[in-house]
Amino acid sequence: MKTIDELLAEGVAGKRVFVRADLNVPLDGTTITDDGRIRAVLPTISKLAEAGARVVVASHLGRPKGAPDPAFSLAPAAARLGELLGADVAFATDTVGDSARAAVAGLADGQVAVIENLRFNAGETSKDDAERAAFADQLAELADVYVGDGFGAVHRKHASVFDLPARLPHYAGYLIATEVGVLKKLTTDVKRPYAVVLGGAKVSDKLGVIDHLLERADRILIGGGMAYTFLKAKGYEVGSSLLQEDQIPAVREYLSRAEEKGVEFVLPVDVVVAPAFPDLKTKAPAHPTTVAADAMPEGQMGLDNGPETNKLYASKLADAATVFWNGPMGVFEHPDFADGTRAVAQALVDSPAFSVVGGGDSAAAVRILGFDENAFGHISTGGGASLEYLEGKTLPGLAALED
Repeated sequence: MKTIDELLAEGVAGKRVFVRADLNVPLDGTTITDDGRIRAVLPTISKLAEAGARVVVASHLGRPKGAPDPAFSLAPAAARLGELLGADVAFATDTVGDSARAAVAGLADGQVAVIENLRFNAGETSKDDAERAAFADQLAELADVYVGDGFGAVHRKHASVFDLPARLPHYAGYLIATEVGVLKKLTTDVKRPYAVVLGGAKVSDKLGVIDHLLERADRILIGGGMAYTFLKAKGYEVGSSLLQEDQIPAVREYLSRAEEKGVEFVLPVDVVVAPAFPDLKTKAPAHPTTVAADAMPEGQMGLDNGPETNKLYASKLADAATVFWNGPMGVFEHPDFADGTRAVAQALVDSPAFSVVGGGDSAAAVRILGFDENAFGHISTGGGASLEYLEGKTLPGLAALED
């Protein structure tokens, strides 16, 4: 695929460059609680603007139902982008209507505009090829060149990700080039030992990547809500913890395959439990207790790894040469259940391994828990995209950037 450096060498002064970014930031009302994804696309936008391009930035935010919804407006992201660029950023209140056309027409060389949430138009996410294509045609009228830099969306077959690049000269931005380069280090010529840490709520979200990594990883550490399906598969009682009963046969198969292949599966040996899921707004004390993983009492919910598990996981990461981590170890948003996630993050900081934090909640946890992002090898902006890449899937947004 062609890169933005090739585009810059060709010259972009006066050209309208459509940058498909990922500005899907978490919001508390209109307040951005983590601007990491905006900062991640800054190098691409800044370089284009400095070279005299008229930059049109587009993104989705959240999951609106194909119609305008003020709760999902990109206005806060546009304002924050302007602050980070140190320049005025125009904001269009629609995607391809009068406001968008006026905002783009009003750009001078080196200026930036953000158009409203792409998912306010049903054509963006439509499964109907013709409807998506019609929206892509309208978007194409806003630009002369396409730059894909929204890595968090490249696994989606959406109009702005998949269909639009076919209508314009297309290039990969700095973020996508970096993300793909990092993921190649996790799939080809991997330095060993290669350890993978998987957490999050559901086993079903990780089945594909576990299946793929059983052929590649040396050890797989499991935490988060998904751990309780693994513990149940081993015959343990898990109280009222999150459990996917229908996934137990698949989990047993993976545990058996791992043993056959010599891949070490590491599960919690103790867990932090509470009678109910904690209140994440008030952060009220949740009255946690720590119990052995094979002795969880009825009516108690597992919500984090326990201290012995934290020590065990740190030891399993200490000698690794490569680590991929996707998914928190517990309900890290509440102080009573953040230690497991904090312990994994600290273990990666302390390890000499090339460490990749696989986007999503893991990336948010690193920031929320106060870690220096530069202490990790790479923090991805796309959790789902990273997982699908590691599963060996073809990602529509990357395929669309190939020539």
